[in-house]
Amino acid sequence: MAVSLPALLFGLRAPVGRRAYALAGVTLMAVKYSTDALLVYLWTGRVFHPLDYLNPVLAMRAEAVTSEGAGAAPQTLLLLLALLALPYLWIGLSMTMRRAVDAGRSPWWSFLFFAPGVNLALMVTLALLPSRAVASDAPEAPAPVVDARLRSALVGLVAGLAIAGAMTLLSVFVLGAYGASLFMGTPLVMGAAAAWLHNREHPRRQGETIVVALTSVFMAGAALLLFALEGILCLTMALPIAAVLAVAGALVGRTIALGAQTARAHPIALLLGLPLASGVESAVRDLPVHEVETVREIDAPPEVVWRHVVSFSELPPPTEWFFTAGIAYPKRARMEGTGVGAVRYCEFSTGAFVEPITTWDAPHRLAFDVRSQPEPMTELSPYAFVNAPHLDDALRSRRGEFRLVPLDGGSRTRLEGSTWYTLDMGPTTYWRLWSDALLHAIHGRVLDHIADLAETDVQGAQGVRSTTGQ
Repeated sequence: MAVSLPALLFGLRAPVGRRAYALAGVTLMAVKYSTDALLVYLWTGRVFHPLDYLNPVLAMRAEAVTSEGAGAAPQTLLLLLALLALPYLWIGLSMTMRRAVDAGRSPWWSFLFFAPGVNLALMVTLALLPSRAVASDAPEAPAPVVDARLRSALVGLVAGLAIAGAMTLLSVFVLGAYGASLFMGTPLVMGAAAAWLHNREHPRRQGETIVVALTSVFMAGAALLLFALEGILCLTMALPIAAVLAVAGALVGRTIALGAQTARAHPIALLLGLPLASGVESAVRDLPVHEVETVREIDAPPEVVWRHVVSFSELPPPTEWFFTAGIAYPKRARMEGTGVGAVRYCEFSTGAFVEPITTWDAPHRLAFDVRSQPEPMTELSPYAFVNAPHLDDALRSRRGEFRLVPLDGGSRTRLEGSTWYTLDMGPTTYWRLWSDALLHAIHGRVLDHIADLAETDVQGAQGVRSTTGQ
């Protein structure tokens, strides 16, 4: 029986022999490379060589699409390349699955298609393996097809990925909103859609359904990492809330699928609710100012502590895992001028905070605004550049303050450090758990260093007095 080209490329039922698999693979690879190379040349003026295209090292492949001296490739180009890759990914996955079955191998082999480097070896192997033999007394034996359970799981995964991709594109790159609809609504609907599709035709086990939903979330995160739209650290922070909500969505979606036949308009309405919610969030965005205060008690008088609050020397390298993983950390501070109007530069691992002084009450209070700030982190990624807009303005420091309170008659000091900031990510309650903890860690690093410097000064002065007999 003749098979149409769309059914061969996009379907899940038509068998795929080794000749069709090899021919389709070579042809589609050539078409995709030609399209990508043309776009890269038009945008950056660089030639995207075939060896760069086949390079399994993602960082080197990203460098190949970067224009000379221009830093990261334009965000529009990266998004366009990512969108154009989606149909090829589906064709590759579906045909690889059916080719594995046709060759008598496990369909789970197909998921190696997403492993850089390994996928090329897999495709060559499947292009060489012969089709599975059928019994001679069964000339009418049906062609091997993908197991219905695996097929429904795959459809659910693809639906989840499509939802994640569409919401990322709309929320982040069109509306510029990292809101609750993206971090809460999207994984919830992804889980519900994947579970509903997996259980719609035949009931599946609850544990199996949850695995499908969670896999869709993990694969969405992997796609964001693959296309340099997010880094490992941010994905790790988002994973707990996304996983919990995906499981909740899976339980709801499975219950709906098993409970009653629902009109197709119902899940469509649910899907349309996501972009609507994201649009409302971006239109009524309100950013309250949050304060984080950290306190240390120092065995030195305020006059001594004040000198090291105004500016301080190089801090030792950090040992905390989150700083070594890429979160920006303070290194030193210097002051240009004195009094109100002076400018303090607090230098971090990613750049300097520029802080014009608004209150100079020595040795009691130093307050400043934040005129500009560097990126809050250097993302862990296989790419040299990560195109995540939240790195620019999601967390903004607005002002800061040091307060020095004398203790024990002025021989000791209570040093209080505060930062006021806005957070343009939702749900705010969840993300504040991370931002407050990280700001406390940054404060603690600075205050501990100031305490060490001030107490060393006091100990040195006491040693001099002891030596001179004063």
